[in-house]
Amino acid sequence: MSLSDLVRLRQARDRMDRDYAEPLDVPALAKAALMSPGHFSRSFRAAYGETPYSYLMTRRIERAKALLRRGDLSVTDVCMAVGCTSLGSFSSRFTELVGESPSAYRARDHEDGAAIPACVAKTRTRPVRNGEAKPGSGT
Repeated sequence: MSLSDLVRLRQARDRMDRDYAEPLDVPALAKAALMSPGHFSRSFRAAYGETPYSYLMTRRIERAKALLRRGDLSVTDVCMAVGCTSLGSFSSRFTELVGESPSAYRARDHEDGAAIPACVAKTRTRPVRNGEAKPGSGT
């Protein structure tokens, strides 16, 4: 993979991090990266170990977890706030990555994590698919 391809993939990843709540799709991201959608998806997966859609949904679930911990928004409001348009798909993906439903996560006490610095909390609470090693676990 060329250095210029890696730069464009990083820009696309940065856009997903920044604009996660916007309607982003592979064709639009690929066009901005000056690649075909297929080449973009394959290159992104080779560079980052997951598909663009999977990466975007993980970012959205991270943001959703933070909003749900606040407790002042409904699950539906959080779903829409992070850019998901289907509550069912959002709930399924949230449950897959976090291990509990958004409603159960929202209802749980989150006071124990209040004293943890944000940079540590982000690393320790990053959603991962069931069966994958948790970040920082050494496995």
